[in-house]
Amino acid sequence: MSGPHVIRGAVVLPEAELVWRFSRSSGPGGQHVNTSDSQVELRFDLGRTQALPEVWKERALERLAHRLTDGVLSVRASDHRSQWRNRETAAVRLASLLAEATAPPPKQRRKARVPRGVNERRLREKKQRGDVKKGRSGRGWD
Repeated sequence: MSGPHVIRGAVVLPEAELVWRFSRSSGPGGQHVNTSDSQVELRFDLGRTQALPEVWKERALERLAHRLTDGVLSVRASDHRSQWRNRETAAVRLASLLAEATAPPPKQRRKARVPRGVNERRLREKKQRGDVKKGRSGRGWD
């Protein structure tokens, strides 16, 4: 691998907790594809890991619940012909997935107060517009 894969800050994917599995990629590719195991499946046991802070772990378990199988997060990569590049791709995908899942929730939006001047101007313009329309009626022309 080309160095540690940082999730966020000083938290890194521990190499000891990553389980790699290799298989043959599907699709065309000539004779070489029948002999090389270039598809990569990377598994990370999110339920048992000690690498993540407890708060992050709970957040990730909650947000990635639909992707987990018995607490294990699995990522596949078969984009490249080279196993090495697929390993890199899978590790980067896993790190970005965990970074997104462990991110703190966004701050809640506070509703902006409408300034009094804006409201008064709107009401004044409505009144003027109503007066213009009232002046169009034929009353008082006799």
